[in-house]
Amino acid sequence: MTIASAALLLFLILDPLGNIPVFLSLLRGLPPKRQRIVLARELLIALGVLMLFLWGGKYALELMHLRQESVSIAGGIVLFLIGIRMIFPPPEGLMGELPEGEPFIVPMAIPLVAGPSGMAAVMLMGSNEPTRLGDWSLALMIAWGATAAILFSATLLYKLLGRRALIAIERLMGMLLVAISVQMFLDGLGTYLQISPP
Repeated sequence: MTIASAALLLFLILDPLGNIPVFLSLLRGLPPKRQRIVLARELLIALGVLMLFLWGGKYALELMHLRQESVSIAGGIVLFLIGIRMIFPPPEGLMGELPEGEPFIVPMAIPLVAGPSGMAAVMLMGSNEPTRLGDWSLALMIAWGATAAILFSATLLYKLLGRRALIAIERLMGMLLVAISVQMFLDGLGTYLQISPP
């Protein structure tokens, strides 16, 4: 996997366009200056969490005696479920009911930006090719930077594209995630079948 393809995968998983309506509703009650501060804080927390999973994922897997293919299969399943929810969102929204008041960590940083699929994906990258942690960090920074740029211009994008266009883009991203998740699942299963005794 190249840095560009890893960055694209992570960008799709972070789903900034799908998060625009949710972020706008969460920040609606705050003054504009405070909105920018909260958004920056939440994005930095999400980046910190993802970097932690990227750099510490290999050791976490070793500590829990988990094989990489089990994380690949589990990550594929979680990613598949997120993709399906993006294509067919439930009435209460992608992440269910949202708490009142100023958001702190939940739900903006986790799970909207740094969700289970993102954590599994970076953990897999770091554990599969630990010699390329610098490349994966760069890919994560590119994806996070693009996500931050989109979310900081959320109000403008929402006015420009409208709700229908954003929903259509989110459905498309959901379909791409479903395809990627199936590939992750098949890769994990293929590796497991190759190394398992007959």
